[in-house]
This record gives sequence, structure tokens and C-alpha cells, in this order.
Amino acid sequence: MNKPLAGVKVLELGTLIAGPFCTRILAEFGAEVIKIESPDGGDPLRKWRKMHGETSLWWAVQARNKKSFTANLKHPEGAEAVRQLAAQADIVVENFRPGVLEKLGLGWEALSALNPGLVMVRLSGFGQTGPYKDRPGFGAIGESMGGLRYVTGFADRPPVRTGISIGDSIAALWAAVGALMALRHREVNGGKGQVVDVALYEAVFAMMESMVPEFDMFGFMRERTGNIMPGITPSNTHTTRDGRHIIVGGNGDAIFQRLMRAIGRPDLAAAPDLKDNAGRDLRAAELYAAIDAWVG
Repeated sequence: MNKPLAGVKVLELGTLIAGPFCTRILAEFGAEVIKIESPDGGDPLRKWRKMHGETSLWWAVQARNKKSFTANLKHPEGAEAVRQLAAQADIVVENFRPGVLEKLGLGWEALSALNPGLVMVRLSGFGQTGPYKDRPGFGAIGESMGGLRYVTGFADRPPVRTGISIGDSIAALWAAVGALMALRHREVNGGKGQVVDVALYEAVFAMMESMVPEFDMFGFMRERTGNIMPGITPSNTHTTRDGRHIIVGGNGDAIFQRLMRAIGRPDLAAAPDLKDNAGRDLRAAELYAAIDAWVG
């Protein structure tokens, strides 16, 4: 009971990654999470990747600290059971395609009528409104349309994905933040709940740092630069003589000078034009060659 979300009740109507990762975060901080699963095998994540016995290890990570309840949402009794649970919940998290829950009588209008203080967190590919709302959307699509895939990889090769389902996870984090903001809103604005609408592509787009204003102001489009952090120097991956890889980030002004002295290049440490990042970025190729030589 000493966790910050102790006493908060959460109903999860989601599968796979984005919705369940959001509720996993809430559960880890003390919320009581009841996960609704279909009777035909439950969440597909139970069988994804490496299995331990009959259940995947990923499932053990994603479902920890939750309670599981089986209900056929297409059956009147199953839908009614979910309505009863939602009537007692603080938060409902769902990641169905927009409109699916409405067809089942479990949409926002129906559930908020039962529970005016309810917070409903809705994750989807393109959000609950707009011209793309009815399209299915997975993390790969969100990462692509949000811009992340375009800037990931090396310039002479096609875009690549990160090694994890980062688009879904980013959306889940925004969903958890939104849920907490909505609880705070309810607390200070008369107890009324609201909808938190998270689109996968928007969640990724929001992480694109300075790229939007750079394009808007200068027409500059970031391209793939491999392991180099463009515009922030030095930060790169270097290869040792025996084929290992060392990541070196020395882009703080004082850190850069210490790094140059450590690799036997006091001349670079003392160079007036390398005292700040703007000057270092102009001589990036030279600096990376110096670090490559030392690491190698």
C-alpha cells in the first residue's frame, strides 16, 4: 500500500504490446490491474518468442502484477461482466481499432454513463478521429510514419528498425503519462473523467527532437547517419583491433578536452576552434579519425 498508485483500479482491454505495456507500468507502481482476455487462447503474447513451458517469457514480463479474467466480449454476459468491472474502475485501457468497442456496447459513451469519473485510455494506430482512424496500425507503421525508421540506419542502406518494438512502447509510455494526467485532472476539476487518445504515429512523431522545426525553418531533412549523432560531436561507435565495438560520447566541452588528452591528442584538446560543439562538428571527420585510430 505504500506504492503511489495503490488503490487505483485499472481494467485492461488490450492485447500484445502497447495497451498491456501501459497497464504493466501502472501495475508496477501499485495499481490493481484486471486484464480481460478472450476465451480462445487469451492474449497472443502468451505464445510469442521464447517459451518457458507453455508460456512465453515475454508474457511473464508484460503480465506481471496483473489479474486475468476471461470474457467473450461478443457475448451479452461477457460484455455485461466487463461493464460491471468498468463501473468500479478508475481507468480503462484499450487498444482495439476505433469503433470496435462501440459496436460491443463498451465504448466511451456507454462506460462513462455508468462511471462518470472513469478515465479511458485509447491506443490505436491513427487515433480516434481523422481520415486514417479506421485503418489498422502496428508499431512498425507508427515508427515509419512518425519518422523514426527514416532516420535509423546508414546512409547507403535502407532504413532499419530498432531491436525492440519501440513504437508500441513509446505509445504505451505516453498512455501511462496521459492516464496519470487524467487522474490529476479528475482530482482538481470536480471528479469528471475523460478520454486519453494515443495514436502510435503521433507518439513516435513527438519524439523526433528538433527535426520538425529544422525542416519548417530551414527545409533541412535529417538523413540516416549510422552511429553518429548528427550535429553533436563526438558521439560514435568505434571498432577495436580485436573486433569489439566501443561507444564513445565526448560531446560535453570539458569532457571532450579530457577525452583528447586521454587518447594522446593534447593538440586537439587545446585547439581554440574545438572548445565548443559548433566548432567540433565542423571538424567531425578529423575527430572521428583520431578516436578511430586510438580505439583501433
